[in-house]
Amino acid sequence: MRLGKSLIGNHVFGHLDGRKLGEVKDLYLDDELMEVVGIYLGREGLLRPTPRFVERRDIALFGIDALLAESPFTVYEKDEAPEPPGWLRLDQLQGREVRTPGGTKIGKLGDVVLDEEGHITGFSLVNLSVRGPVAEADAVSRSALVDVEDEQGAMTIDLAEAEKALLDVDPSQLFAGPVEPQVTTEVEEVPPPEMLDQPGEPEPPTEPESGVEGEVPGRPDAAEQGEYGPGE
Repeated sequence: MRLGKSLIGNHVFGHLDGRKLGEVKDLYLDDELMEVVGIYLGREGLLRPTPRFVERRDIALFGIDALLAESPFTVYEKDEAPEPPGWLRLDQLQGREVRTPGGTKIGKLGDVVLDEEGHITGFSLVNLSVRGPVAEADAVSRSALVDVEDEQGAMTIDLAEAEKALLDVDPSQLFAGPVEPQVTTEVEEVPPPEMLDQPGEPEPPTEPESGVEGEVPGRPDAAEQGEYGPGE
């Protein structure tokens, strides 16, 4: 399983000729939130920007880093609708309030959970207002969905069904791509060229020892001046 946002930014290539068709900007979902029905590639044109997309039936492979399309993308040019009718954009759904049929606020929609074929198996939730298994999982199964949008514009789910179906959506299996192993290579530090083949720092000169063995510093030699000083 993977989150829908893991596809955003991936390149789309033609399966037969390898030609780059564009980059995934968003996902089109069907109005019942059952599956991905198209890949939105942005808009093209200056005066009348036209949406560009690849229909789901033309996608041969949902790869980790790229998508392969069986045929070139379709340009939707009908004047009566700027985008395919009945399709929902994922970025328009994210942040939608999620409630129970009785009006209890649960949280907001964070993302959709997809299988390898682009079918929606569940939803991730954010800003949760409830406690319990749903809050701990941060996700609910697609089977708990009651209505995509009610009269207040909120998504409604059956909380009891969501708690029963938690095993259908395992958050630990959600991923946005493969995790590359971290390899640490120890590199021996090499001094800069200007430090190579240079003589070391000269040792500081050693100060000569003052006096001779048996002499008390700061006192004349007793052998020359006598024990109690000169003239005595």
